[in-house]
Amino acid sequence: MMESPSHSMLPTASVTHLHDLTFEELRALLLREGVSPAHTSALWNALHFRADADLRAREDLSPPLRRWLLRELDQTVKTDGLPIAAETPSGDGLTQKFLLRLQDGQEIETVIMGYEGRHTACVSTQAGCAMGCVFCATGQMGFVRHLRAGEIVAQVHHARRVLAARGQRLRNLVLMGMGEPLHNYDNVMRALGILSDTRGANLGPAKISISTVGVVPGIRRMAEEQRPYNLAVSLHGSTDKERGALVPANQRWPLAELMAACRDYGEATGRKIFFAWTLIAGVNDTPEHARRVAGLLQGLNAHVNLIPLNETQGYEGRESAEVAAADFHQRIQECGIPCTIRQRRGIDVAAGCGQLKADRKKRTL
Repeated sequence: MMESPSHSMLPTASVTHLHDLTFEELRALLLREGVSPAHTSALWNALHFRADADLRAREDLSPPLRRWLLRELDQTVKTDGLPIAAETPSGDGLTQKFLLRLQDGQEIETVIMGYEGRHTACVSTQAGCAMGCVFCATGQMGFVRHLRAGEIVAQVHHARRVLAARGQRLRNLVLMGMGEPLHNYDNVMRALGILSDTRGANLGPAKISISTVGVVPGIRRMAEEQRPYNLAVSLHGSTDKERGALVPANQRWPLAELMAACRDYGEATGRKIFFAWTLIAGVNDTPEHARRVAGLLQGLNAHVNLIPLNETQGYEGRESAEVAAADFHQRIQECGIPCTIRQRRGIDVAAGCGQLKADRKKRTL
């Protein structure tokens, strides 16, 4: 288990990544370096409110702080700039996909999606994924490594800069990109704490959603720690046999255990849980499937998001026909459970749900 997010991240190694640090840790770093902690707010502002990509260009910083940064950047401290390796706009005019390069050469994908009156960033939490969901391109590439908190934060700041250049702002954040967020629990929660800090990016927790394939210990930790973010659980199957064929993690955390954790989470937090159901023709889109899904969710404060399968090269399944999707949607609603069919974005550039991937590179960290 990784270190708790409440513990200090000031490292013993020679390089400190500034985007990894909370406000209090940044203050402690400056104090340790002989820089007045009175400069913490200015540095935090540059890092997280302005989301500056290059602190060296920040000439309005106080001389002592600026001298320290010019001397120490890339020596004892670093920022997570995430250079763009590739940028792909969608033909829908609302979606942009970015391939961002990490400092060890690994690459991850981040997506900006436009909706009426709002913009959402979909960010990655791991390079690759260990969960192995058969219809997911990230699962097909395998696991490389966890992302640090700062690497998650930096993706959001990248999206904010892109939108700010167009006179727009980021409203919603979904952790539904590459990786399983609850497999990287501590770094994810640290990143979200930094991003929701009102002195910086100030993203409201109610606008942040964490997606999981059903990592039960993570769901229970979220409940115990009263995490204020939205929880989205990828279900996809209504029996252990059915779900296990699509989501291998079901072998470790079967449906009964997962649903018990969800019910305990709902009771502990009072929060609604969003359940994702990828509709695959002839696999999980029949009226009987809809009936079983409704049975699983009875008594829960639940909302079902239906997602027509986004096809990938590594999976032969096909998306459900519109009539089957509409019938499934109606049957869930008739059981008294709110249900929507998710708006599709960026499918033409493989930016949709389950389509994100990057070339797997040799791990160097």
